[in-house]
Amino acid sequence: MKMVISYILTPLFFLFFGLTLLVFQPIQVVTRNIFGAKAHDKTVGALNFCLTKCLLILGAKIRFKNFRKLPIDEPVLIISNHQSMWDISPIIWKLRKKRTKYIAKASLAKFIPSISYNLKYGGSVSIDRNDPVGSIQRIEKFAAFIAENKFAICIYPEGTRSRDGKVKPFKLAGIDAILKVIPDINVVPIAIKNTGKIDNEGKFHKNLGVKATFTMLDDRKIDRNNLEADLEAIRQEIVATIEG
Repeated sequence: MKMVISYILTPLFFLFFGLTLLVFQPIQVVTRNIFGAKAHDKTVGALNFCLTKCLLILGAKIRFKNFRKLPIDEPVLIISNHQSMWDISPIIWKLRKKRTKYIAKASLAKFIPSISYNLKYGGSVSIDRNDPVGSIQRIEKFAAFIAENKFAICIYPEGTRSRDGKVKPFKLAGIDAILKVIPDINVVPIAIKNTGKIDNEGKFHKNLGVKATFTMLDDRKIDRNNLEADLEAIRQEIVATIEG
């Protein structure tokens, strides 16, 4: 019976998800070009609030634990594990006051209503994994922009989604490039649990009633000269939080 209900609700979910993206595309264009970047970021916050609420159609429950106000007078680096595309909207909405920006793969900057527009014009950066040198240069320029505006960066250092929920080893290059430009940036890890279960192993019908948790861990500084060890400590803390 639950599978039957899922086959009914999943198309409804994707319908509302897609309509939300389509509706917010022209809204973003208007707000950015008439009212400027700050108004555009508020629109992006509203977009991601709506996308997060779309998950209610699947009975998903999103819980935020230990979230606190981030400093507005300095840049922040958010480091998180990555289970699903459903990781992104809750973080953007919850941290909207920091006007959170992303490092995303280049394919997301093409042909996706609202999402591609925001990646192109909203202050985030898209990188081509087949061009590591160019990608590092783009990240360094992006980090300078973040430092100047005191925004937050969100990066998923696993490099790709973990479909089984296990946290993969962290890649160093992107974070190293950020630290090269902002060596004293405040680092805030976030542990994401169960968003991957919504995907139902990539099947069309999604799992219903999933309880997903976003847990903000303690702030810290990380040392570029000890980057591998510092990131592994963060990874282990994320693992412990998810498994706890």
